[in-house]
Amino acid sequence: MLDFLLRTDNSKTTILIRLMVGAVFLSEGIQKFLFPAVRGSGRFAKIGLPNPEFLGSFVGTFEILSGLLILLGLFTRLAALPTLVIMVVAIATTKSVVLQEQGFWEMMHGSRTDWSMLLGSLFLIFRGGGYASIDRRLSGRR
Repeated sequence: MLDFLLRTDNSKTTILIRLMVGAVFLSEGIQKFLFPAVRGSGRFAKIGLPNPEFLGSFVGTFEILSGLLILLGLFTRLAALPTLVIMVVAIATTKSVVLQEQGFWEMMHGSRTDWSMLLGSLFLIFRGGGYASIDRRLSGRR
């Protein structure tokens, strides 16, 4: 199992996807703690999710940890799983309302970052951390 989690290709450009996904999730996770009324528990309460105080801290912690691991390229595949789930939930809970109330194009405009993060996370799950990752260095020693 550890071999699968560390396995990656030798692509030197995967770091671009890691930088994009990792930096966005790290930043968003930090903001959930800095601005809880807008980005964390307050946002979760506004969209009707249960126990928003817990969820704000829980999701923020996962975003920070996953973002850091993705940036480092350490357990990249595993770290990208929570980010994928977070994006699926974000699209389902927030963008479905926009789709119903304002239509397809407004939903697509408002969800462009969500789709980028979802597809970037999926890419990292499939490909791993790439050439410039700790995963590659660890898997080479095994």
